[in-house]
Amino acid sequence: MDNKKSFFKGAFCGALAILLVTAAVSCGLKPRGVSASEKNTVTASMQRKLSILDALIDESFLGVKDEKELEEGLYKGYISGLDDPYSVYYDEEDTKAFMESSEGEYSGIGAVMTQSKDSGIITLTHVYEDSPAMKAGLKDEDILYKVEGEEVTGEDLTEVVSRIRGEKGTEVELTVLRGTKNEEVTVVAVRDTIETQTVQTRMLEGNIGYLAVSEFDSVTYDQYVKGLDELEGQGMKALVVDLRGNPGGNLNTVCDILDIMLPKGLIVYTQDKNGQKREMTSDEENKFTLPMTVLVNGNSASASEIYAGAIQDYGLGKIVGTQTYGKGVVQQIFDLKDGTCVKLTIAEYYTPKGRNINGKGITPDVKVEFEWNEKNPEEDNQLDAAVKELKKELN
Repeated sequence: MDNKKSFFKGAFCGALAILLVTAAVSCGLKPRGVSASEKNTVTASMQRKLSILDALIDESFLGVKDEKELEEGLYKGYISGLDDPYSVYYDEEDTKAFMESSEGEYSGIGAVMTQSKDSGIITLTHVYEDSPAMKAGLKDEDILYKVEGEEVTGEDLTEVVSRIRGEKGTEVELTVLRGTKNEEVTVVAVRDTIETQTVQTRMLEGNIGYLAVSEFDSVTYDQYVKGLDELEGQGMKALVVDLRGNPGGNLNTVCDILDIMLPKGLIVYTQDKNGQKREMTSDEENKFTLPMTVLVNGNSASASEIYAGAIQDYGLGKIVGTQTYGKGVVQQIFDLKDGTCVKLTIAEYYTPKGRNINGKGITPDVKVEFEWNEKNPEEDNQLDAAVKELKKELN
């Protein structure tokens, strides 16, 4: 399995990194398509304008100039000029938080968040059981409005997460908007050590297994395999995989998981700016043979869409729910060798049948809008629909 996944180390989908690699600038590579003289001209022009701005700040700015913050702002602005929502420069603090997020343990509040690419709205898609977030009163589908009194809509999600995380035992004030009336709720959560629990399982009526994956983290593969084994040990006859609200994560992880679900063949392939195609395949060692359905919604993104797309292309199960997010590109983290890093979009990915879902998403086989029942909050009409599809096959 290691050989066929070598290319994808360092590449990932969604908000989580797995491996840092050396940036091109660290290797002394020249930018393609730009001559040395052209590069120097651009640099000189930039330097002149920065000198003018610096002089204006010294002469007129009311506040205190922080040289380090200005420098970091330059790097962030340079990458944001690519006009790509997934390419971001991370300073030292952000980079540290980024790496912690892939290790399966960190100090924070225990909530998975996703961000709308159009509105910039950040939503809590999964609040961990018995976490500081849950103890503070936060709930799934709360919209994050403010952190420590400052609005965060439209800010880079990783930077917002970095502000929420912090030293164990310290407090963070969060304001969320809740429900159809956007009720404003402010809570104080006490940060604690969080061990990421990305997989939850239970047995439904009729020996139908339920396996929910909140994100594809480095710890998810083992949790997924354990959960699947436990359900099979309980006599599972069919399976519902719930990817609703799953923002994505580690590309290697989702492909490792699909390797134990799919028959021998293509899992996903990527294509970079030069047209170079790379494939990830499954072997014939494992294959899931029971009836299955996959639940998705508009917050199912990236690695979640790779999972749903592969299951759909192979016809192994029906996709149930609403149109997915539509993130069909892969990012890679480049280590800048000074404690900072940059995340750049490096390729598009395609499902086994060659579908590029970027900006489109995965269309469910069974379209079901979620219907909130105030009288019975535990009711889940989408899950009911997924189970109904499985019962058709079991009868």
